[in-house]
Amino acid sequence: MLTSDRKELPFGVPGLRVFLGDDGVAVLLLDRPEKKNALTRAQWEALPELLTRLEQEPGLRVLLLTGTGGAFSAGADIGELAGVYASPEAADEYHAVNVAAESALAAFPHPTLAVVDGPCVGGGCQLAVACDLRFAASGARFGITPAKLGIVYPAVPTARLARLVGPARAKYLLYSAELVTADQALVFGLVDEVAPEGQSVQERALAFARVLASRSAQTQGAVKDVVDAVVTGGDAQAAVAPWERASRTTPDVREGLAAFLERRAPRF
Repeated sequence: MLTSDRKELPFGVPGLRVFLGDDGVAVLLLDRPEKKNALTRAQWEALPELLTRLEQEPGLRVLLLTGTGGAFSAGADIGELAGVYASPEAADEYHAVNVAAESALAAFPHPTLAVVDGPCVGGGCQLAVACDLRFAASGARFGITPAKLGIVYPAVPTARLARLVGPARAKYLLYSAELVTADQALVFGLVDEVAPEGQSVQERALAFARVLASRSAQTQGAVKDVVDAVVTGGDAQAAVAPWERASRTTPDVREGLAAFLERRAPRF
């Protein structure tokens, strides 16, 4: 449903497909349904460049991240992990690739929304946490499972999770490696909305994405940078300063005020 009536862009890679619609909403599709969209190293490696190319697409305003075949992602491809952890050097290299992909998604300049149905586990949950927002189907399940494998979870995703859900909830998830329901994830602060039973999370997420696409990208960009500065201990004033300077010469404020006075929708 999310990819219907959208043009598939040509720079996808196996397991990662990209679509863009006239509504300004792009869809990044995790597409290995036979493996519940488990992520290969090649996919992790491809994500930063793919996202860089995607952000340059004219008209793009919002990015939805989702999976195909009734699953978001089962996490890292377990078949690769024996080789990954064959030596400390190989493990460090893999973690660096993994963190680079997560960081690229977190730094994407437009609003990002994970649309979660089915399992969202391990590396899949890592990517969902790197998005700005997360919408879940009532049957979605969330978990981060390195404790089942004896793997030390990297610092960057651990810190990002703790900032999102708080230290106790992060420990709950990482200590136990247990899966939690969508309703539990909502209580934890791991997701922002759960679609009611019988309602399509894809439909709800797309409707919300179109709302975001109709709002000021200037305002959203400033909010993203300032909030990120606040939660990482950065300088919020320094983060907002370039946006404030730019707003003096860009038309968003004039258009927003004119639309309000004319009682019409703004055209940002």
